Amino acid sequence: MPKTSGFKGNKQDLPQKPCVVCGRAMSWRKSWAKNWDQVLYCSDRCRADKPKSANASPAQVTPTPGKKATA
Repeated sequence: MPKTSGFKGNKQDLPQKPCVVCGRAMSWRKSWAKNWDQVLYCSDRCRADKPKSANASPAQVTPTPGKKATA
């Protein structure tokens, strides 16, 4: 008798989350089953382009030294 799982071949029902760097949607993969919560990047290229510090996000903008900030 075949082993039954929740997956019926419909990839639309798999969980998705955005890549931290590019924002592209990543679909769950069987190889990520044990560490899905730690998966942050969609590809090796995005992993290489990750933000330098853990606190910095791509949306943060640092002011240029010597320039007056305008609000």
